Amino acid sequence: MAEYSRIEVAQVMWETGMVPLFYHPDIELGKKVLKACYDGGARLMEFTARGDFAYQVFEALNQYAIKELPGMIMGVGSITDASAASLFMQMGANFIVTPSLREDIALVCNRRKVLWSPGCGSLTEINKAEELGCEIIKLFPGATYGPGFVKAIKGPQPWTSIMPTGGVSTDEANLKGWFDAGVTCVGMGSKLISKDMLENKDFEKLEKLVRDTLTLIQNLRN
Repeated sequence: MAEYSRIEVAQVMWETGMVPLFYHPDIELGKKVLKACYDGGARLMEFTARGDFAYQVFEALNQYAIKELPGMIMGVGSITDASAASLFMQMGANFIVTPSLREDIALVCNRRKVLWSPGCGSLTEINKAEELGCEIIKLFPGATYGPGFVKAIKGPQPWTSIMPTGGVSTDEANLKGWFDAGVTCVGMGSKLISKDMLENKDFEKLEKLVRDTLTLIQNLRN
């Protein structure tokens, strides 16, 4: 069962402005990544469940976060059907992220009052997701649409909250473009938690990058 309500999760997304994305089959390495992100100030983590037996890895990481990292909100991404969403919610997932708009996932998440963020790529999809109760839209892939798309949507629909994922980097110009356009937060995977960092187990570097990126986001907002 989720520890945090969908409103609480959405609030932390707005407050911090960033959701790190991460997947690796090694549980111990995953714990170190979580700890580095947490020590750097991140309070959200989207575990992208793309590998075999990913549910076992998520279960272990979520139990670790609950026990050792107070306030760390664990969610799951790359969810493509309602049964998978239900499985991860049974393991305490606090939010569910999907690559596309799926009404079946909306129903099971709404039933448990768990935040779900569907990948949308048109105003029609965004409107449908919001009619289904979505708090924060995932713009995916973000690089395909860019900040201009967000600005265009926010014109007629200033109430729409958007989280671009894919094509977001730690570069100041990139982040400035997104936040100037009006995004609520950004999802960031390999541009934040890089393959080199994982191979070299450079968790101090990751912690610093997370801290610097969160500071940059706050400065851009101000």
